[in-house]
Amino acid sequence: MNQIVECVPNFSEGRDMSKMEKILEAIRDVAGAELIDVDPGAETNRTVVTIVGAPEPVKEAAFQAIAMAAQVIDMREHSGAHARHGATDVCPFVPVDGVTMEDCARFAAELGERVGRELGIPVYLYDQAAKRPERRSLADVRRGEYEALPDKLGKPEWEPDFGPAEFIPQTGVVTIGAREFLIAYNVNLNTRYKEHATDLAFDIREAGRIVRTDPKTPIYMSGRIVRYEPSKGIWPCAYDDTICGSFDELAAHYQDTYGLNFAEELAFFDQDPENLERAYVQKRGLFKECRAVGWVIPEYGRAQISINLTNFKVTSAHDVLEACRRIGVERGILVTGSEVVGVIPFQAMRESGHYYLQRSGASRGIPIGDVVESAIQSMGLRDIGEFEAEKSVLGMPINNGPLANSVVKDLVDEVSRPTPAPGGGSIAALAGSLSAALTSMVSNLTHAKPKFHEVHQKMEAVAISCQEVKDQLVQAIDADTDAFNDVITAMRMPKETKAQQTTRKAAIETGYKEATLVPLETAKHCLEALRLCRLVVSSCLPSAITDAGVAGLMARAGLVGAIYNVKVNLGEIEDAAWVNDIRSRLDDMLDEGSRLDAEIAEVVNSKL
Repeated sequence: MNQIVECVPNFSEGRDMSKMEKILEAIRDVAGAELIDVDPGAETNRTVVTIVGAPEPVKEAAFQAIAMAAQVIDMREHSGAHARHGATDVCPFVPVDGVTMEDCARFAAELGERVGRELGIPVYLYDQAAKRPERRSLADVRRGEYEALPDKLGKPEWEPDFGPAEFIPQTGVVTIGAREFLIAYNVNLNTRYKEHATDLAFDIREAGRIVRTDPKTPIYMSGRIVRYEPSKGIWPCAYDDTICGSFDELAAHYQDTYGLNFAEELAFFDQDPENLERAYVQKRGLFKECRAVGWVIPEYGRAQISINLTNFKVTSAHDVLEACRRIGVERGILVTGSEVVGVIPFQAMRESGHYYLQRSGASRGIPIGDVVESAIQSMGLRDIGEFEAEKSVLGMPINNGPLANSVVKDLVDEVSRPTPAPGGGSIAALAGSLSAALTSMVSNLTHAKPKFHEVHQKMEAVAISCQEVKDQLVQAIDADTDAFNDVITAMRMPKETKAQQTTRKAAIETGYKEATLVPLETAKHCLEALRLCRLVVSSCLPSAITDAGVAGLMARAGLVGAIYNVKVNLGEIEDAAWVNDIRSRLDDMLDEGSRLDAEIAEVVNSKL
C-alpha cells in the first residue's frame, strides 16, 4: 500500500526570497519528496511550504529545510505580523493516504530528535505529537514568541522535548507536530460587500456570533445586539426567543431544550457568569472544526467566505457549502461556486462526490475520476479559475503503469512480441478488471431503472465494490510484469564464495516468494469479481444478462490464469510449509470459483 504524508513547514522569512530559494532548493534536492506549494507573505514575513511524498523522503526534506533555514535566517533581525518563535517556526506532519495520525506523531518525534541532536536546536512537540498535555496547543507553546525564549527555556516546565535547554539567538526553537489535514476553502458570493460574506461566516464558524434581533434587512448583522441584563432579570437564550428570569432558569432551559450546559457555553465564549451585566449573548456556529471570515477579492470582483476546515472528517466542505447556499438564499445572497486553496485530500473529494451523486439519485459505483468530477461540478470549483484534479487532489489514485495506460491495440501488440513480459499474469489481471467493470456496468444500468427499486441499494453497493476491485486489478497489470525484478536482482548477486552463494540463494528464495504473492493477489481479486457477478446476475436488468455472463467468464479466466502463475513459481521455492499453505489456499479458491462460475452460467442460460 502506498503511503503519502504531507509536511507543512512555516519559515520566518517572507520578504527576502533569495534566502527562501536556498531552503526550497534543499527540499527539491531530496528524491521522492515533492514540493507542491510555496506561499510567501511580506506582511507576515513568513513562508508556508507544502511537501508531500512517502514518509522517509518527506522527513529528510523537512530536516534539510530546517538545517538550511538555520543558516540563512537570523531571528534577531525578524519582524512580522504573524506570531513566531523560530527560523523554522512550525513543522507539522499530516496523514494523507496509508498513514495514521499515530504514524505522523512518530515521524514528528523522529525528526525532532534528529534536529535536536544534529543541529543543536531546541525542539518542542505539539498537537497530536505532544508528549505533555499542556503542549498540545500551538498557541500555548508559542506564547510570548521569540522574545520570551531566553527566560522560558530556563524554566523546568519549558524544557525542550529534544535539543539543548538554552536560548539559540539565531534560530530560536522549532515546533514539530502532527495534525489533521487543514482544507483552505473559499465560498464565492454574488456580492461585493465584505459584510455580507462576514454575516454568513459568523453563522458557519465554530466560534459563532453575537446574537441579534429585529434585523432591519435580511442580513442578520443589521439587527439589534442582544445582551444579558441580570439586574433586570433578563436572561435571553442564544438559540431561541426565550427570555428567562434567572441564571438557573436559563441553565435549565439550555439543558432541557438543547442538552447544553449553560456554564460551559459561557466558558466557550470566555465569559464570566458573575460578570454578565450588559454582556453580549453569543451562540456557537453550525460547524465544529470550522473557522471562517469574510473578505473581498478585488481581482475577482466579489466577496468570499474564507474558510479553514481543520478536520474534514468532522466537518466536510460540501456540508459547509450547502449551509452557505441555504442561508444565503434566505438573505438574498447567492453562492456562485467555491474554491480550494492549495490542495484537498482525495478522501474529502470522494466523500463530496458521493454526497452529490447520492443526492441526485445516481449510483456512486462509478470510476473514481467521475466521482471527483461530480464533486468539482456540484461545488462549482471552476467558478473563478481552473481546477485540475491531478494537481489539486492529494492522494488521487492515478495509474501510471505503461501497460495499463496503453492503447488497447498497443497493449495487444506488446503481448504478441517474443518477450516473456507482459505475459499471462498481466492478462489475467486485465481479464479480472474487465469483469469487475462489466459487473459495475450491469449494476449501474439496473440501479438506474425505477422498476428495479427493490434492488436499488444492492446494485449500488455492488457497483462501488466493483470499482475498487477493478482499480486494484488495473494496478496488477503492471505489477505482474514487475514482479520478477527482485528475482533478477538476486540472480545477479555475486556467487564466488560460499557465503555469497548462501546470501544469493536466500535472496532468490525471498524474491520468488514476493513474485508469487503478486499473482496470488490477482487471483483473490478475480475471485471477488466472480462473487460480485454472482450477486447481480439473478436480479439484474434482463437486457444486460449477457454482459453479466461475459463478466463471469472473464473473472473465471482471470482467476485460473493467475493461479497458473502462482503454481509455476511455487516450484522454485524450497520452503515446503510455505508452499503447502499457498497450495491449500489455491485449492479452496478454485473450488469456490468453479462453483460460482457454474451458478452464473446456469442463471444466464436460463434467461436466454
